[in-house]
Amino acid sequence: MSETRIQFAKTGRARYISHLDLMRTFQRAFLRADLHVRHTEGFNPHAYVSIALPLSVGFSSQCEILEFGLPEDADLSQVPGRLTRVLPEGITVSRCYSGGRPFKELCWVNYIITLEYDAGAPVGAENAVRALLGQERLVVSKKSKKAKSGQVQVDLIPLIRRVDYESRRDAIVLDTVLRAQNPGLNPTLLVETIRRECPGLSPDYVSCHRKQVLDQDGNPFL
Repeated sequence: MSETRIQFAKTGRARYISHLDLMRTFQRAFLRADLHVRHTEGFNPHAYVSIALPLSVGFSSQCEILEFGLPEDADLSQVPGRLTRVLPEGITVSRCYSGGRPFKELCWVNYIITLEYDAGAPVGAENAVRALLGQERLVVSKKSKKAKSGQVQVDLIPLIRRVDYESRRDAIVLDTVLRAQNPGLNPTLLVETIRRECPGLSPDYVSCHRKQVLDQDGNPFL
């Protein structure tokens, strides 16, 4: 069997499916779609699936990547439709392709972070966030299982490749490109930093959407 990948979107109520439940969902979907995929060995074999950069619960995405094994002669063009028909609402497979670059070459992620305010965006909010993220250094504490104290100090600035800003009447939209891994920057930590450093800009609601995954040079990861 050859290594095969699919790209899928996770939106709507599907945003609240956890990573482990998503893995189980796809394992069942392969059975329902009558796709004969590679299985793990052992007493209780199950379909082997691997998802690059597990998405945080509550985040939406249009560019998730899942890897699995299919027979060499499988018709990949039929896979997106067959899987989408048996997957829950909000999970849509857009493409299926053979192989691909190693996941370790996935370096950046394009996130759209929307900070929403019930009473309207605070005056000067965009400029304040620009000033905060435009500093030479922005060191924060981050949870770490490896550190004895449970916390590690991280400078966020090197983990941010780009931020574009859009001010709306009731929101600030940050179009960001953040480090994906080794180490990665979760948008949640970025929002927590804004809340702490700029208390007056603390949003009433935050939404995060993963728009694109990128390589070291900032090109689409395929």
